[in-house]
Amino acid sequence: MNLSVPQLEEARRALDAPLFADLAGDAEVSFEFFPPKTEKMEEALWETVKTLAPFGPRFVSVTYGAGGTTRERTHATVARIQRETPIAAAAHLTCVEASKAEIAEIADAYWAAGIRHIVALRGDAPGADAFVPHADGYTNAADLTAGLKALHPFEISVAAYPECHPNSRDEADDLDNLKRKLDAGATRGITQFFFEPETFFRFRDRAAGAGIHAEMVPGIMPVTNFASILRMSAMCGTAVPPWLGRLFDGLDDHPTSRQLIAATIAAELCRKLYAGGVRQFHFYTLNRAELSFAICHLLGLRAATPEGANA
Repeated sequence: MNLSVPQLEEARRALDAPLFADLAGDAEVSFEFFPPKTEKMEEALWETVKTLAPFGPRFVSVTYGAGGTTRERTHATVARIQRETPIAAAAHLTCVEASKAEIAEIADAYWAAGIRHIVALRGDAPGADAFVPHADGYTNAADLTAGLKALHPFEISVAAYPECHPNSRDEADDLDNLKRKLDAGATRGITQFFFEPETFFRFRDRAAGAGIHAEMVPGIMPVTNFASILRMSAMCGTAVPPWLGRLFDGLDDHPTSRQLIAATIAAELCRKLYAGGVRQFHFYTLNRAELSFAICHLLGLRAATPEGANA
């Protein structure tokens, strides 16, 4: 194949350009935290929130333990973020071991605290047991979404699974469930984490083919502990590509190197998603700021400088 002079020049410029030069800084981000168990963990979480807040996230969400085990801590964390920062805070809420009356009580308390966004999930039963609906509760996330919308005009995000939920019969069944959640009033889907951009693009195409046109936000999990990622991936049906294990092989005693590799992998994933038209990203932070901060910076985002800091 013979290339013209302009084509050769364009190819040369592409090779000379920095890897992330095509990112325009127009991406939007959100972050997920979990409620702290101790005072020290709370201090660390708050430092993470303060570090990431200058990126102007669309929202930050706070997880909810199985069976409501973190109910009070989740509420306290979400309410504090809503009260003390300019960030919109979203609370996770599940169907596990809760009646409709109990969920209504929780939802009313969130509304009273100024929380307008709920991440509605079916949730998993404590331990290894299969999910069993409460006798007076919601049976799944679609029912929960409809119930919440009947209580207050919440903005609601729901889970999406690029590689199919482990409990779904097949991909078609999984997309049907996602569509039911959106039809019940959810605004967007936030995906389970994945490691290759093609996984998200295939899912996005399947969703569009199934008549799903709501916003699908890729969930990004920076890998800092490969053994932990293997455990989490096994529980949620995420495929772990062999190359990922090879990159972390031999780094158990080298945390700094693990962080550098984790940031590179996640940033490259985001870069490829961006090239495919993605402009919204949701980061599973594990209550640590440094990796998400670095990835946002590589995406072209810049943390806002406090007014007068450079005066």
